[in-house]
Amino acid sequence: MSTTVCESPTAYIDEARIAEKLEAGRNPSPFRAREVLAKARTMEGLTVEEAAVLSEVREPSMVGEMFAVARAVNEEIYGNRLVPSAPLCISDLCENECAYCLFRASNQALTRQALTQEEIARATRLLIDQGHQRLLLVAGESYPKDQGFDYVLDAIATIKQTRSARGEIRRVDLNIAPLTVAGFKDLKAAQIGTYQLLQETYHRGTYAKVHLGGMKADYDWRGTALDRAMRAGIDDVGVGVLLGLYGWKFEVLALLQHAQHLEAAFGVGPRTISVPRMEAVAGSALACRPPHPVSDEDFKKVVAILRLAAPYTGIIISTRENAATRRAAFQLGVSHISAGSPCDPGGYPFQLGDRPSLDEVVRDIASLGYAPSFGTPCHPLGRTGAESMEIAGQIETHITK
Repeated sequence: MSTTVCESPTAYIDEARIAEKLEAGRNPSPFRAREVLAKARTMEGLTVEEAAVLSEVREPSMVGEMFAVARAVNEEIYGNRLVPSAPLCISDLCENECAYCLFRASNQALTRQALTQEEIARATRLLIDQGHQRLLLVAGESYPKDQGFDYVLDAIATIKQTRSARGEIRRVDLNIAPLTVAGFKDLKAAQIGTYQLLQETYHRGTYAKVHLGGMKADYDWRGTALDRAMRAGIDDVGVGVLLGLYGWKFEVLALLQHAQHLEAAFGVGPRTISVPRMEAVAGSALACRPPHPVSDEDFKKVVAILRLAAPYTGIIISTRENAATRRAAFQLGVSHISAGSPCDPGGYPFQLGDRPSLDEVVRDIASLGYAPSFGTPCHPLGRTGAESMEIAGQIETHITK
């Protein structure tokens, strides 16, 4: 009698292959590293094996060469354009137990809240008055019991209907809990921009250790969310990891495996890649002492390698990065920057603490010779997915409304 072994739905993350490629790429010769960099300069992207070679580059002069190629590729594709956007957190309700997260279900010190539609409209108007035309709607992975998922759909409608003397929000991206195909079809009907979802860590063993309860504890449910979104017709999706939970070299290669899976299965890879680093949160020893901290120098390597491996994919960094890190990352490959809003619901008027305001980020961008781009021409014209990727670096680069 033969036994059929069912393949995991997230078998596209091949941990053994990643380990093999990292071992094979260890201590690369200058010749091999330059061979990979020469291919990267053609802006055709890199294989997982080639990215592994670059992740093992350590000699300072070779790191400098890698950074120089990343800057050249970034300049050629994106020019001097950087896209500021605002995260709007509408709720911190959550049923998950994530050891590193402030919103985790067991955190009794947190006073939970979900903004009303009137509060969402007021926050949206403030963002418009600051100059934003796009925002990222963020919510905890649970919703008011009397409204359910309609709460999010209503919030999207509220944001789109809100007007100010300075205009309106023209693009609403989302970072919310994974949905069924039917749920994603509702998002598609709501005409969202990009659906973003961080896997947090692609390392299955680590994932199990830090996700202790709720739907998020199911690695495969989260890892197949973007497949369900694509099947529902959402062809603009974003991937990402929370750097610090596991080794950054593994996470970068796993991100590339995920991106390649989406491209092979649906004909288009992710529009964006998000690479936030862990930051301390109240009551979480794990967040205060990340098991695999990523230094500033290694963070720059992450950005450079992703830019060379996926040249036409947007790279997003968060408000948690300081000015010096932002400036280095802009040059090496970052194309999107969060700016001008807090990351908790009810934080308006703005109470930013050490987070930069939009004015600060715009001044920083301009001082480095970059042009902040608030334009959103692709989505209103129906250019999404593969079509928008084909014109990356051409249309929006020259539109800086």
